[in-house]
Formats: sequence, structure tokens, C-alpha cells
Amino acid sequence: MRAFWTLIHRYLGLLTAGFLFVSGLTGAVISWDHELDDLLNPHLMEAKSAGTPQSALALAQQVEARHPQVRVSYLVLQPEAGKSLALGVSPRFDPATKELATPGFNQVFVDPVSGAELGKREWGAVWPITQETFVSFLYKLHYTLHLPEMWGTDRWGWWLMGGIAMIWMVDSFVGFYLTLPVRRKKAALAVQPGAGGKSWWQRWQPAWKVRWQGGSAKLNFDLHRAFSLWTWILLFILAFTAFSLNLYNEVFYPVISKVSKVTPTPFDTRPMMDKQHLIEPRIPLAEVIARAGAEGQRRRWDDPVGAVYYSQEFGIYMISFFKPGGDHGTGGVGPALLYYDGVNGKLLGERQPWKGTAADIFVQAQFPLHSGRILGLPGRILISAMGLVVAMLSVTGVIIWWRKRASRAVAAIQRQAVMREA
Repeated sequence: MRAFWTLIHRYLGLLTAGFLFVSGLTGAVISWDHELDDLLNPHLMEAKSAGTPQSALALAQQVEARHPQVRVSYLVLQPEAGKSLALGVSPRFDPATKELATPGFNQVFVDPVSGAELGKREWGAVWPITQETFVSFLYKLHYTLHLPEMWGTDRWGWWLMGGIAMIWMVDSFVGFYLTLPVRRKKAALAVQPGAGGKSWWQRWQPAWKVRWQGGSAKLNFDLHRAFSLWTWILLFILAFTAFSLNLYNEVFYPVISKVSKVTPTPFDTRPMMDKQHLIEPRIPLAEVIARAGAEGQRRRWDDPVGAVYYSQEFGIYMISFFKPGGDHGTGGVGPALLYYDGVNGKLLGERQPWKGTAADIFVQAQFPLHSGRILGLPGRILISAMGLVVAMLSVTGVIIWWRKRASRAVAAIQRQAVMREA
């Protein structure tokens, strides 16, 4: 049985090694995505004009006037002091050509005081990789590998990396099992220390240690085994949350809905429209913001309306409530949300951080756990370190396989030589 699981671990590890190496290294970097973006692109992120900021709605109108091929789809209402206003934009559908516009950018940065455009970029662009797109390139590479759209969907990367995460979860249990000491046939119970043998725990202890002076082969093996054991819980959390985030609609949400009560969002219950049938909003930004602000006051929420997002694929406004700089929310779970219909302005639902059923809270915790933001700065440092551990385990696992493969090849040659001599 152990030989069977060894083969399973070997081939599952080889199947996932390359993907986990890329995911681990990129994960170690994107734990600091905002800080790196600010460092690399101060010309986009910093605003130096002194004075009173203009209305964010007025700035959005200016952007749409300059770029009629796009619609402002994400707007922060109160930028942080000294920071630019970053607007997310979506391409408009052109009835004449029956195609979506291709503006070549999905973010526009403006000075909130002067209204001057500081720059624009395509977040997550595959090519060219520039100083402005480097961080977002790594971010999207982490969970999609930038696989292109094929057969009418761009979800191939999500599905692939979600599948890799599922295999990783299974392999983590197999690997853990293989570190356990082999049980002796003559002793069903652990032998007492000093009674002529070692206890089960004493025989397992070497698996937790690294022989730093034992040569390269032993060091490589120990690094793979010991680091897997010491970080096993974190590795499983990363694998599970990677699966839940990438395959949320396809697997995670349907399964958890069967076993527990999950409060669906409007995005879970409304079908997604294709590019030929995008939903044009009839309720303007100003009106939906005013409605949400009044509703938030009625509910006695402490935070003001912080941002508004419109999805033309679903026809839904998502209104976030937070103070400047608080868009990640407590523990990284995000701010309170209200959802409105973009056509008739009807209130569709709400989401409050760390509130709801047990299943709701479990669903909300997936990204904070995966990113480490649930523990604040220490959590982000830990997840960044774990990204390096994942990459290291991928490399050491392949080296172990390669060396054993070479040993088996040498042994086979020797057996053939003996047979020829015989």
C-alpha cells in the first residue's frame, strides 16, 4: 500500500510542480502588490496639486468625455491625501460595428484637484510588460497563467489553476501519510522507550529535522519532508482557498450551498450576459450613490459610501462603504456592500463583513486566509514566506524524483550487465 501511495505522490507532485513553482513565487511578491505598485509608479499614484479635490463624479464625467469609448465602471469617491484618483473603466459596445471597443486600457489616473490625467494602463496586460503593468501582470499570472480566451470563454486559466489546487489538496494528505513511520508487524502498540526499541513518535521525529551536514541529497530530501510537515496546515489552507477562489461558481459555491445555508449575492443568482448583450445602466452614478448613502444612514452604518462599481455583464451596481484607505475592511474581508439594479435602481441585497450564517462567514474568509490579510501585516509576511516555501518544495520534489530516476536507471543497467554475464 505504501508503494502505491508513493507512486501517487510522485506523479501528482510532478504534475503540479511547475504550476506551484510559478504560483508560489508570484504569491510571495503580490502579497505586497499595492506597496510595489506605489514604489514603481509614483507618477500614477501620487498627486501633487494643492487645493480642494473636485467631486469624483465630475472627474468621472471628464474621463468619459475624453475617452467616449469607455464607461467609468469603478469610482472611489474620496481618494487618500496626496494620492491620485484611480478610475476603473470598461469598454462600451459599439452598435455600428457590433463589437466592444478596444481602448487598450482599463484604468485611468487623474489628479483629484486639477483633474489632469496622470496616465492610463491596462491592468493585468499580458504584453508588453512595462513598469506600469508589472505588478498586475504577476497578480493575474498567479491565478490564471494569462491563458487566452478560447471557445467563447476566458476562464481556462481559472479552471486550470483551480484544478491544480484540488490536486494539491489531495497530494498534501498523501505526502503527510508518507512521512509517518512504518508500523512494525510484531508490535501493534508503540514500544516503550528503554524496552529494546523506539516509540512510534521517536521513529517519526527524524522526519521533522533537517540534516544540514548530511550531503546535498539528504539535505534536499530533508528540506522537502521537514518543511512540508512544519507548514502542513498553512499549505493545506493555501491549497483549499486557491481552489475555492478559482472555482467558486463552478464547484465551491454549489457544494457549500448543499451542505449549509449560504446567502447568495445578486451575482450568484443573475446570469452573466455575453459581450453582445451588455446591460446599459439607466440609473446614473449620482443617483445610485445618493440612494445608497441614504440607505446606509438608515441602517446606521458608520462608514460613508466609499466606492461604486458597475458590472455591465450583470447590470448590477455594487456600492462599498468605507473611509479613505479602508477598502480592504477588517481582516481583509472587504467593506460593507449594497447591491442595486442598474436598470430600475431596485435594492437587490447587502453584504456585511464577518456577519451572516456560519457558511457566509466561511465564504467571506477565503480571500483573507489566502492573502494573509486576516492577520494584518504579520499575516502578509507569513503568506509571502509561504510562497517561497511552496516554490522550494516544488523544486526539491522534482530533484528527489530526478535522482531516484537516475538511480533506478543505473540499477537497471547493472542488472542487465549481470544477466549478460550469467
